[in-house]
Amino acid sequence: MPEVVIIGGGVMGASVAAHLAALGMRDVLVVDRGAELGAGSTSRATGGFRAQFATEVNVRLSLLAREEFRQHLEFGYRPHGYLFLARMEETLRVLRDAQRVQHACGLHEARMIDAAEALELNPAIDDPLIIGGAFCPTDGFIAPMGILRGYARDIRIELGVEVHGLRVRSDRVLALQTSRGEIEGDVFVNAAGAWAAAFGDVPVEPLERHVVPTVPTDVLPDSMPMTIWADDGFHLRVRDRRVLLLAPTFDPEPPARERIPLLRDVAVDRDASWSGFYEMSPDHHAIIGPSVPYPNLFLANGSSGHGAMHAPAIGRVVAEMIAGVPTSIDVTQLRASRFIENDAIAGPTLL
Repeated sequence: MPEVVIIGGGVMGASVAAHLAALGMRDVLVVDRGAELGAGSTSRATGGFRAQFATEVNVRLSLLAREEFRQHLEFGYRPHGYLFLARMEETLRVLRDAQRVQHACGLHEARMIDAAEALELNPAIDDPLIIGGAFCPTDGFIAPMGILRGYARDIRIELGVEVHGLRVRSDRVLALQTSRGEIEGDVFVNAAGAWAAAFGDVPVEPLERHVVPTVPTDVLPDSMPMTIWADDGFHLRVRDRRVLLLAPTFDPEPPARERIPLLRDVAVDRDASWSGFYEMSPDHHAIIGPSVPYPNLFLANGSSGHGAMHAPAIGRVVAEMIAGVPTSIDVTQLRASRFIENDAIAGPTLL
């Protein structure tokens, strides 16, 4: 019988398992319903990384994850920066307030910029409405599948295993009910991403996000920073010679052509578009630690679009909790019980 059983073999579940192994816990089993590694949300992530958040706990998760990104070449960390742009004074105020939090956490390289510097950082922009923004040069890009493959080398993972539910008694989970029969264990971890709510009544809902790539082009360099219009959420980056266009609630192609003139003659490739799911929590922050009411079911859920970038940190912290050692950072704010206690995290998340 495994000591720890993890639901979900994406980057989050694999991170928990790999960090448990690093702490000396080798009797760990990861199960995933996919037929191949990365069949879920991990392979659909666009691969952004940033520490520019508006809450201390998210900044600290990013800084902890960044330590690991810097240690592993296969994780694909490239510090080309995140450039947040503002058209309105209120948006600029939010960015400025967030930066105070970032500086207090040690992210001193993040800085406010004016419109002229924004154009220097990304000369492809043509938007006269920009009044300023924020930039951090140590933000940038990661390789989600590279991270997953790196972790998978050191863990035991069984693919094609559909988890139907939990067998519980009183306040404990005794086993997973799966397509291959019951899997018993001492400790269980829910790392099921957007589908986490099926295992332990976790307050997570899937939110579909669409990515529209251009055809292959060299009009923009792959070293271009992730560029985000913070007022409406439109953003873009270059990956594998394609410009990836993203927007939360609207077609990103029109603003791309309006705001980036170099893209006006570059066709989008609708056939190459894809969708993925964010795992949204009620306050758009992760849910980490023992579940309610099962203390032997640990949660690594609800990252709300930041799962790939925070997976090294969350996996490490959850593994430390299971092993009974002090956690690398304080994640008390992210406890599952906060929603029952009416203590959800308030404030903006900067996407």
